[in-house]
Amino acid sequence: MKHCLLAILLIALALGSTHLWLQDYLATPLNIAADEYTLVVERGTSLQGVAKLLASQGILQAPAVFSGYGRVSGLAGRIQAGEYALETGTTPDTLFDMLVTGRVKLYSMTIIEGWTVAELLQALARHPAIAHSVEPDSVEDLTHLLGLDYPHPEGLFFPDTYHFPRGTSDLELLRQAHELLITQLNQAWSGREPHAVLESPYQGLILASIVERETALSEERAQIAGVFLRRLEQGMLLQTDPTVIYGLGQSFDGNLVRRHLKTDTPYNTYVRKGLPPTPIALPGKSALQAMAHPAPGGALYFVATGNGDGSHHFTATLEEHNAAVARYLAILKRQKGRGR
Repeated sequence: MKHCLLAILLIALALGSTHLWLQDYLATPLNIAADEYTLVVERGTSLQGVAKLLASQGILQAPAVFSGYGRVSGLAGRIQAGEYALETGTTPDTLFDMLVTGRVKLYSMTIIEGWTVAELLQALARHPAIAHSVEPDSVEDLTHLLGLDYPHPEGLFFPDTYHFPRGTSDLELLRQAHELLITQLNQAWSGREPHAVLESPYQGLILASIVERETALSEERAQIAGVFLRRLEQGMLLQTDPTVIYGLGQSFDGNLVRRHLKTDTPYNTYVRKGLPPTPIALPGKSALQAMAHPAPGGALYFVATGNGDGSHHFTATLEEHNAAVARYLAILKRQKGRGR
């Protein structure tokens, strides 16, 4: 009887020490020499295959224990394919959690406020982690590819930073950016101050895109939106350079001259009344809010101050505007004389 009790005690002690050893093994950091190691688990790779790969890199000790624990615990059949960022301090236990939950390495891309959709497609094409299916010059095809019920894809993607795993398609990112744009536009439109001249959210988007391209200063956008809305209400031409430039397309060489202002395109607001037919850029949240909440006042004109900070001088009459333009041109002349 004593021998039986002793044997049971020895087995219990052995099991207890094995359990403690296993817990210690699972909590011991992997041997990651650099700040980060990217583990690529291909679709169909077994846990044993993962363990062998990590062992061959000197990262994982006792791969048989790692894969054996995975089988016994039932985790082995639940691992997911993808890229995993193993950082210094990652343990076998946290690695299992990453593999089972699919906590893959994420990449990012920022869509910049004021980009055109053509610039967006170029950026998508350059990103190494994105699966490319859209040609960079296929702007006109986007409405069909994405099933968008709009005359043109310009302005329909929200500027933001997007995070995604390697292999995400450009179309998927475009869908995300479009859905977020619609959400932001609808929120701005539903909370807007009533504008008699804006008849639809799409017209609001067009105006917001013009505001976006007219100034990089958030504090000025509501003032500029107010100017354009008052001009529309009074039947005045918008006379905004960014729309002219957009209408010139690839023929524009970066130097806007008087003949461009007389060149008739659907986007030339110097010769055509009202809003252009589509947005001219991707407006951000600030521009959308400026469209929805324009600054009150009587200003109908604005011109750059020439201070070098991107600010503008706002005026209510043509005489005041002409004087402001003269001051601006004088500043430019002085700067040119100083070689700036």
